[in-house]
Amino acid sequence: MLGKSDSGAITVETATQALPGRLFRNVQHKRKIKQLEGELAKIEEGLLEQTRFSSPVADAAARYLAEAGGKRIRPLLTVLVSELGNGPDDRVRQVAQAIELTHLASLYHDDVMDAAVLRRGVKTAHLNWSNSVAILAGDLLFARASSLVTDLGEEAIKLQAATFERLCLGQLHETVGPAEGDNELEFYLQVLADKTGALIACAARMGALVSGAPREYLDPLTEYGEAIGLAFQLIDDVIDLSPAKQDTGKRAGTDLRAGVVTLPLLLLRDKARSDAQAADLLQRIDAGVQAVAEGADPGVMDAVVEELHAHSVTQATAERAREIAAQAISALDILPDGVVKSGLTELAQTIVNREG
Repeated sequence: MLGKSDSGAITVETATQALPGRLFRNVQHKRKIKQLEGELAKIEEGLLEQTRFSSPVADAAARYLAEAGGKRIRPLLTVLVSELGNGPDDRVRQVAQAIELTHLASLYHDDVMDAAVLRRGVKTAHLNWSNSVAILAGDLLFARASSLVTDLGEEAIKLQAATFERLCLGQLHETVGPAEGDNELEFYLQVLADKTGALIACAARMGALVSGAPREYLDPLTEYGEAIGLAFQLIDDVIDLSPAKQDTGKRAGTDLRAGVVTLPLLLLRDKARSDAQAADLLQRIDAGVQAVAEGADPGVMDAVVEELHAHSVTQATAERAREIAAQAISALDILPDGVVKSGLTELAQTIVNREG
């Protein structure tokens, strides 16, 4: 978890220290931890600088989520993978900032479409300003991200564009839902791959590409990045139902109460076709979602959230995430043994073992 200053704001120091220390626990790797923390601090400073525009209103809105902090998994991945080539330099830091700006921009747009209330512990930008300001702030960040990539070569530009396209398609498909005849489970996993996996895959591939790493590493690293992105989202589905979320002041089952489709719910629907108990639970969940939508207290769903959390479909979701993380690790077989491979392996395991 990210640390906070006395004022409650997440600091650059804590934002850049949390994850590296989890990936390299061996005493011999202390130097690597310090190096990664230093690189992430530089990227963080550059990220805040890249959110400056010519308008005070644009500056305030565009910097809003960047200053709220974040795990910064994508920049960390880019920097770590660059060790397979010439290591972190200005080009690597530049592309890491571009990818994180793209991620931040997508959050502004997602929050407007989802009518979200909180993001990273603060009120969402569209509630702080307006839908229009939040959308335009996201557009500004997308533009700045594209600008950062323009002098990194044609391949990097095309990769950024293709990734942006997948982000938009993922959000579009999530918004309109599956068409008649689509397999709901496959549709859902593809949405997650496009919305989350694509950008993490881009972070891994870009880190290798701009650092001059051997080209035979590019596709395996892309496969790894997309897989850990998918695993990350599936674990989020489990965490949403977990009572541990109450420790953060959030009610367990936030997505479920809002009628958001998650893998445990999809698996329950499938199981309900042949299992009377699953069908009963699904019916009570649907009734609760409708009641909350009509203004009932969200607490009316507390019991069904607990039941779904304890159900085998939620355990199956966590297992699916672990299987995907194992596939990600297998994709690293081509990499030489060493600090990068061990760090990437630990990152995959950390993602699926997290509790928040």
